Amino acid sequence: MIDLIITNARVLTMDADRPRAEAVAMAAGRIAAVGSRAEVEALATAGTRVVDGGGCSLLPGFHEAHMHLFAGGAELSHLQLGGVLGEAALTRVVRHWAAGARGPVVLAQAADHGMLGAEPLGRAVLDRVLADRPLLLIAQDHHTAWANTAALTAAGLLRGMATPAGTEVVIGPDGLASGELRESAAFGPILDLAGATRPRLGLDTGEEPSPPSTTGERKQDKAILRAGLAHVARYGITSITNMDGNLYTLELLAEIEVEGGLTARVKVPFHFKNHMEPARLETATLMAQRWRGDFLSSGFVKLFMDGVIDSRTSVMIHDYADAPGWRGESLFDPARFVALAVEIDRRGLQMAVHATGDGAVRCVLDGYAAAAQANGRRDSRHRIEHVELIDRADIRRFAELGVVASMQPPHPPGAMDFPLEPTLTRIGRARWRDFYATKTLMEAGARLAFASDWPISDINPLRGIQAALTRQAWGPEGPDQRLGLIAALQAYTSGGAYAEHSDSCKGRIKPGYFGDLVLLSGDIEATAPGEIAGLKVVWTLCDGRMVYDAR
Repeated sequence: MIDLIITNARVLTMDADRPRAEAVAMAAGRIAAVGSRAEVEALATAGTRVVDGGGCSLLPGFHEAHMHLFAGGAELSHLQLGGVLGEAALTRVVRHWAAGARGPVVLAQAADHGMLGAEPLGRAVLDRVLADRPLLLIAQDHHTAWANTAALTAAGLLRGMATPAGTEVVIGPDGLASGELRESAAFGPILDLAGATRPRLGLDTGEEPSPPSTTGERKQDKAILRAGLAHVARYGITSITNMDGNLYTLELLAEIEVEGGLTARVKVPFHFKNHMEPARLETATLMAQRWRGDFLSSGFVKLFMDGVIDSRTSVMIHDYADAPGWRGESLFDPARFVALAVEIDRRGLQMAVHATGDGAVRCVLDGYAAAAQANGRRDSRHRIEHVELIDRADIRRFAELGVVASMQPPHPPGAMDFPLEPTLTRIGRARWRDFYATKTLMEAGARLAFASDWPISDINPLRGIQAALTRQAWGPEGPDQRLGLIAALQAYTSGGAYAEHSDSCKGRIKPGYFGDLVLLSGDIEATAPGEIAGLKVVWTLCDGRMVYDAR
């Protein structure tokens, strides 16, 4: 029996056999028919609900191919500093927030590296902003943070701390911490002090809560995840490839699924950190075996090879343009990474590795090549996350090795919310043409999967699509990396499904596929590229169930 018919819509199916249609029928959570109004409306029976799409675009549900659900849900309750520039503005918003904020630490997100112009962020200025309570500002990229003296003292960081490779508590000329903290291992003690540990365990350490969470803590953490899921649904996202994880995250999501609250399909990795031994991969295998449902699954391993360019923790082939002699420090020794890649691939697991610098990208590609040679080629669809800077000699290797380029259209400086500096100066004008080479990779045969990396960037896929279509070159060095509308939509739908081996059941509007759909407020093909972000999600369907309705 046909449960629902959506008619009079501009259906973009992402199905090459029938790229456009006017109506869709669904039954028992699956797509039953796609075609003209007459064809589909003829399937209606007395119990069928018929909805008029109003001539608006109907798309497959967006697939957020790289995001952090638990941490993002938690940060919805933090102070947001997007657009805050200057000490006066920072002081005003921080003190206003602090006046009503509870807890031992004032946490603020999305701080701009250059918010104070020529004056660097650090302990001195933050003491002027707020001296009597611990204060931590986290950069929009989440790889750098700045703390005041109260926070550094309370967390035991004022006189520095030994940190793993690639991380640093920056020490000032006076021998004390300057307030700049590079990478999560450096600012993690302040987050621990703030009680913000559990939602970030899957991202920061890959470990489980210790001691185990109480019943009350589990209830609190499920509320955080539910808030994240509600936020996701309002933007038309029906599938999430989470980029951090542990058993605890999966257990909480499984409880939410049993309670009927899982409003998007979620895939969660095992996060292998550089302090772990290979034997820990047995947990990844266990997760893959235990969770393999349509709504909740595992089956891949996330690793970090480097950090980010703004804090000079990305690993480069050549020196940073503004720091001669420095190329960054890998989180994994290349030989160790090769051995890990071979072992993870041998277990039949997928890999997703954060690599932003061209040196890190090359190291990951070398590891994937070694795994294929050792274990034989298979349809592994190993991924590289971000691919911000790439050496031209490595572009062709994505298609040759079958590696997915998991990229984020909101991230290129100036494309959306990230400023041009200090990033462009860090890499230097000579490398601009190799920076965020999205179109170049696509034209070389790489499979693309798009996302926001929320909460790093605004989660709204429509803003990301606009950024992919309108991004400008930084100079005559070019080339033009803008994509066409259909290519961008594919990367946000079928591309994400392909990247997680689920392209046989989602990412397209096609008979037999999951009933995961999003209806927009207008016709996206008739909307100017620079105005796409003005469109809204009218409603989101996941498994044929309405999970967001703005009407």
